Formats: sequence, structure tokens, C-alpha cells
Amino acid sequence: MTDSLLPVRHADHSAPVQLDNVEVGPHQPVFVVAEAGVNHNGQIKKAIALVDAAADAGADAVKFQVFNARALTIRNAPIAAYQRASGSSSQQDMLSKLQLSEKDFATIKAHCDQRRLFFIATPFSPEDVDVITGLGACAIKLASTDLTSTSLINRAAATDLPLIVSTGAANSEEIHQQLDFLTEQLGPGRLIALHCVSSYPTPLQSANLAAIKTLARCACVPIGLSDHTRDLRTGGWAVAAGACLLEKHMTLNNCDSGPDHAMSMEPDNLKAYIQHARDAQTAMGAGALGMTEIEKDVHNIARKSLVSHVAIPKGTTITDSMLTEKRPGYGICPTKRNSVVGRKSVVSIPADSIVSWDMIA
Repeated sequence: MTDSLLPVRHADHSAPVQLDNVEVGPHQPVFVVAEAGVNHNGQIKKAIALVDAAADAGADAVKFQVFNARALTIRNAPIAAYQRASGSSSQQDMLSKLQLSEKDFATIKAHCDQRRLFFIATPFSPEDVDVITGLGACAIKLASTDLTSTSLINRAAATDLPLIVSTGAANSEEIHQQLDFLTEQLGPGRLIALHCVSSYPTPLQSANLAAIKTLARCACVPIGLSDHTRDLRTGGWAVAAGACLLEKHMTLNNCDSGPDHAMSMEPDNLKAYIQHARDAQTAMGAGALGMTEIEKDVHNIARKSLVSHVAIPKGTTITDSMLTEKRPGYGICPTKRNSVVGRKSVVSIPADSIVSWDMIA
């Protein structure tokens, strides 16, 4: 099934999703999730520092990954090309160095509360879902790679938490089927779908931000972007395309060892990225047509009015040649010229005067 064959639904009527006391959806402030992921390198102190950096950058939430390396992969599962810089020989070897304990995550969650950040986490097994719900997360994020992981999806859907679901590396039929399934299972107000390109980093020419609108046309849920580009501008562009939520990888240092540091944003760039996104939303406005309050001064000064081209004595029937159009725009609009021609002046109108309705019969 191609995207052009996906059924069109009414995305403008999608129910906003409540994350604790904040609504995420159309016409709401863009919700920004700083993806700490595994960039703590298995160190609780670094994880706390990532929370602080996310808060200082202006994020709304910070997201971590909860997993058990042995439960997640077979012993010799190969690593992806972008992960080879980690120096690990297998996924299990790499991930075992990036685990945090449930106690560590409880400490992280408490620090998130102190910094007024929402805590979100990605599980990779049904058991991880139980850990996350026990921690008091405001939402569960399902990774693109688990869009077809039935047992994990079912366990996450069985909670009362909202789900944020990425759609990277999936074909359009898989995306359509899973969004339909989750929408039916969860009911309104519990699902956010993220456009995602599962390439780390994603080249700008492959970001495919127009897919945000495509998703919005085929799903009655809020749409966001899981952004794997290195560009500061993509968040703002995504907001302009209709994204309600942005997820962006962050790191304390791009040169750290580990699979995700190189394509993540350091704190200063993350702050700039978030500001660009919020500025873009401000610039988008409500989309209403018509003159705004800020335009009235220019409207009055720079528009034209009907002006007497010659002196018009009282009682004169006004002809077209007696009129011209000049600034400012305080008088009769030039579009009413035909309504003025043929009427009589009730006062003497000097040449080069703005004509007003009280001057004519």
C-alpha cells in the first residue's frame, strides 16, 4: 500500500493527548523531548547532568531508554554501521555498558521532578514497560524498531499511559496498520505518532519533513518528529509542517564514546534548536486571514482614498474626471469610486481634498 492510497482522515479533529497536566496536539505549544537515550554511557552522574542540560535548554521532557541487554539481543547480534565507533563487537556487548538500574532511574525521575521536567522512557520488552510505569513516567515512547513488536505494544497499550510511537524504517502499510490498531486499542487522546527517519545521522535531503503532513492526513492523532538530523533548523520547519511534538537527541559532548553521541546535539545547540522551534510556532500564528491590529497604521497611511482632482463646487454632480486616488487611506476606498460618481456634492470640496461620504448626497 502506498502513501497515496492511505485513507484520508480529519487530523484537525484529532484529540489532544494529556501528558500529566499538559496537552499535546494541534493549536498547543510544541512539546519538546530531549532524548538523553543512552548518552549517559551507563553513568548515573552523567544521566543527572543530561537532565540538567535538558532543563537549561528549555525542553519540556527528557527521555531515557530502559532495557536489559541480555533480554534484548542474542549474544552475537551484529551492530549497525553507525554504532561501530563504540568499539563493541556485538549489540549485547555494546548495550551491556549502557544499562542503568531501576534504582538509577528512580533517582533520575526524582531529579526530573526537581527540575520540572517530564520523565519519559522507551521500553524494549514487556518487563521494561512495568519498570517504566512503576517509575511514574508521564508517557511511554515506542521506538521505530518496535513498531511490529506485538508483545511489547500490547503490554504498553494495556497501561493507562499515553504512547508516543515512532514510524522510522517502516513501510506505509505497516504504519497504517499499527496506527489503526493502536488508535482502536487506546481510544482517543492516548496516541502521538512521530515521523522518523531511522538513519543516524539523517542527511538533510533525506529528512522528508513533508511526511508529517502525510501522517496527519491518515491518522486522527497528534503528529510529531523524531529528528535525527544535525541541523538546528529542522525542528522549526517541522513545526511549520504541523508537528506538535519534537524529539531530539542530546549529549554533553559529541566526542564521547558511545553509539549516539556524534549525531546528538550538545547543550548550547539544543537550546538554539528549541528556540528556533518555538520561534517558528510564534511566527506561524493562528493562520486566520485578514488585517491584524499591528497592520492598521500602515493600512491607514499607505492605502489610498478618493481625492478631488479639481475643486468641486457645492451642488455639483461628480464625474469620474473630478476624482483621483491618493494616500492616505482615511477617506472613501477607491473600490467605491463608481458609487461616488453621479452623486452631488453637498459642500464645496477644495482640490486635492480627501472625499468623505458626508460631502456627497
